[in-house]
Amino acid sequence: MKRFLKSFLTTSAFSSLVIAPVFLSVGEASAQPKKGTDASYVGAGVAAGVTNGGQGNNDAATFGGNVTGRVKLRNTPFSARGNVLWSDKTSAIIPEVSLDVPIANRTNAYLTGGYSFVEKDGSPTPIGNRDAVVLGAGVESEVANNFLVYTNAKVGLNAYQNSDSPAVSINGGIGYRFK
Repeated sequence: MKRFLKSFLTTSAFSSLVIAPVFLSVGEASAQPKKGTDASYVGAGVAAGVTNGGQGNNDAATFGGNVTGRVKLRNTPFSARGNVLWSDKTSAIIPEVSLDVPIANRTNAYLTGGYSFVEKDGSPTPIGNRDAVVLGAGVESEVANNFLVYTNAKVGLNAYQNSDSPAVSINGGIGYRFK
């Protein structure tokens, strides 16, 4: 429980730092049309699993990192996304498609759907210890020329071996716009 509380507090503090620029920019964006961002980017940051499967050592909540990328799909509200979430044991590769919704100038909210491929089945990652369908939601915002911040939550459905518990991961980081 102590480890979960520490992980939760760390994740909450980091998420607050990542999300704060989004809310601080809302006041200045309200006078402008809601455009969102069409940025294609690659980024890196932290990933924190906040659940466990309840079966043993290899399904505990796990802290690690993430690398993420987004490619905007032309003039549609969709994007192709890719994520790698890792722990000290193994990683999960998650290709996704997202529906992007502009919520402020240079800021999007998005919903994702994809599938996680755990490299070593049975070893813990922030999104569980086996391959699973993944659903998510997040926010991304351009905060400076060519730089973005992003944060999201992902839920892996049946992502633990010998358990039907979902895995939840909170992720955030800084991205660099390449298009």
